[in-house]
Amino acid sequence: MKRAFTLVEIMIVVAIVIGLIVIATPNLLRSRVVANESAAIANLKAINNGCQLYHINSEAYPGGLSEMVEPVSNPSYIDTNLASGRKQGYEFQYSLVDNDHFTVNANPTTSGLLKGKYYYMDESGVIHFNQTGTAGPSDEIVR
Repeated sequence: MKRAFTLVEIMIVVAIVIGLIVIATPNLLRSRVVANESAAIANLKAINNGCQLYHINSEAYPGGLSEMVEPVSNPSYIDTNLASGRKQGYEFQYSLVDNDHFTVNANPTTSGLLKGKYYYMDESGVIHFNQTGTAGPSDEIVR
């Protein structure tokens, strides 16, 4: 007598696998968003550190992110990818207010389920966030 799986047994296994996928997918997507948000905060801190070092050496903040990497700046104060303004799911918009003040906004480049928080930072290094749109100095502080 031949032993084999019945169609009903195979359907039950397929249903269980599909159920596990449905349960795991939202958690996987959320973990990606959280990782991008953490990277954005780390990148904002790197920008702030680079700007502070640039200010110490030049007595003014840089005019843009691209001024903090070689060949314009030697040594580089931030990495080349970050100087391009886009990194790890975020777009970084740097604005020089005057020689002693700057602002940076980090906005998510994705929408829908994979969209993260919006961030704002100035020369003080304090990072603010907003859930729905571009962040500013009056928004909640990242703790």
